[in-house]
Amino acid sequence: MPTDATLDRFLTGLSDLAPVAVWAHGSLAGGDYREGRSDLDLIAVLDDPVTARTVWRVALLHARLRAEPLAEKLHCTYLTPGTAAGADRRHLTWAHGRLFKRPVSPVTRRELLTFGRVLHGVRPAGLLPPVPDHELRAYLVRDQRDYWRPAVDHAPRWRQDVWVDVGLTTFARASVTLRDGRLITKRESLAELLTLGAPAEVVEDIRLRRYDRPDPPTEEWTARRGELVRGYLGPAIDALVASYA
Repeated sequence: MPTDATLDRFLTGLSDLAPVAVWAHGSLAGGDYREGRSDLDLIAVLDDPVTARTVWRVALLHARLRAEPLAEKLHCTYLTPGTAAGADRRHLTWAHGRLFKRPVSPVTRRELLTFGRVLHGVRPAGLLPPVPDHELRAYLVRDQRDYWRPAVDHAPRWRQDVWVDVGLTTFARASVTLRDGRLITKRESLAELLTLGAPAEVVEDIRLRRYDRPDPPTEEWTARRGELVRGYLGPAIDALVASYA
């Protein structure tokens, strides 16, 4: 399978850096992975310290992976044992074809501790501290309020599949975690969206693109879908934040 081949080549190349651990999170670990559609979300833990030479070797590793059919979907953040506990610390990350730094969010940390898939080395609980419920809730509210709510006002974004898919499924997943304290998959989030009053035709559109092979959308539908999402998601986020802030 292309997924296995890509992961095997990545792990082989990474072995030169002697990683302490490599974990998968997201759909790849949670049981809702769709080959060719889902990202390969990974965390690698390297020995301290991460030097300029380490950064160069990581960049070279990902450059050499570009021939793999799923390489563009492989995203990896690099921690070290000495920095793994810092929830706000920004870590070296390869995603979307480039290197940059970003934190490992409380959601990702909770995923790793709950159902993270160990590809190499020690388990997440051996290096990551527990994520307190209050920290997870605060992050979810902040993410919806400060990132997603302003994004709703940028109409052109919502003509893109990725904004529709991620915006709605992230809202549903945040709603369930805030309400029940549990994490759900993207598949489960589609059913939840219907109970939360999201437009049924948009939810079906997401389902078809994720789990089937629909015809390409028309320009008319793309525009209408974006307005439906914006009309629903803005007030829904406002209500969620008001309930849990």
